[in-house]
Amino acid sequence: MGDSTSSSSKKTVNDRTLTGAGNLIKVLPTGTVFLFQFLNPVLTNNGHCAVLNKSLSAILIAMSGFSCYFSSFTDSYTGSDGKTHYGVATTKGLWPSTNSKSVDLSVYKLRFGDFVHAFFSLIVFAVVSLLDANSVRCFYPGFESSEKVLLQALPPVIGAVASAVFVVFPNSRHGIGYPSSSSDSSQDSEKS
Repeated sequence: MGDSTSSSSKKTVNDRTLTGAGNLIKVLPTGTVFLFQFLNPVLTNNGHCAVLNKSLSAILIAMSGFSCYFSSFTDSYTGSDGKTHYGVATTKGLWPSTNSKSVDLSVYKLRFGDFVHAFFSLIVFAVVSLLDANSVRCFYPGFESSEKVLLQALPPVIGAVASAVFVVFPNSRHGIGYPSSSSDSSQDSEKS
């Protein structure tokens, strides 16, 4: 009997750990981070920047940061027509969205947790992008040698803080690029 209890508690801990890791992965839009990781070496000339490189890289960081922030307010659902519909959460529900008889769109309205997620996804992306080796060499080259400890310690600390916040405010949004189902989305949205 002791084995079944310990195995079920291990399973629960493992499930919670994997769920937490999945929620952390959903914090940053994968496409945005991939695009940044792909374009950053090109735009920064592998960290050897001229003024034009700095400008283009700053624009990339700003646009990618906005994408991370904005994606926290997007959601999707599967309508009665069987198609996935996307929209932006507002105070009244999802916009723009075609009406679906099977889904109550008012459950998709803005919540405090959406702003918390947006803020922390922006912070996490800022740490990832601004402490990227190419960005450091481009924007503040002396920082790499003088503040090496900070460059190594800050990302895990910010990651741990963001993880703790995301446990307190779990994300129920199924934004663009994430699968949705009408029953899962509406039930998850009602819980938050």
